[in-house]
Amino acid sequence: MPPLRALLTLALVAPLAACASPVPVDAAPYAADPDCARVMLAVPDVLGGLEYHETTSQATATWGDEFPLVMRCGVEPPGPSTEQCLSIEGTGGTVDWLVIDEDERWRAVSFGRSPAVELLVPKERAQDAVGDVLAEASAAVSRAPSNGLECR
Repeated sequence: MPPLRALLTLALVAPLAACASPVPVDAAPYAADPDCARVMLAVPDVLGGLEYHETTSQATATWGDEFPLVMRCGVEPPGPSTEQCLSIEGTGGTVDWLVIDEDERWRAVSFGRSPAVELLVPKERAQDAVGDVLAEASAAVSRAPSNGLECR
């Protein structure tokens, strides 16, 4: 009986494993920064009402299937900027974000944190309110050390 049970288990698990393949995401240039590990260990299981998915690269995460939210830790920390800067209060404290309106998405980059974290929000998810998603993500991003810059 054990070989039959093993075969049945494999038959049930194999289709599920195919559904859970990692999402391809390019790593950021500084993804190997040890502080990215602290950030990524704190990412939520659900962001903007979307379930977390594994990715193919270090220090990256995605949420949702269609039009996913994508996070990458280790992007170039921005210097002083004229981009819109929002101070977002989250459970881990306040995190400043530069929010850039791109053609098909919103790109939010943590400001005043090194390593910096990028969160890509497709415009199809605009109803999710970028500010609400950033507040949820801020708990993880607040684990990146401050570099002294802040929104003004």
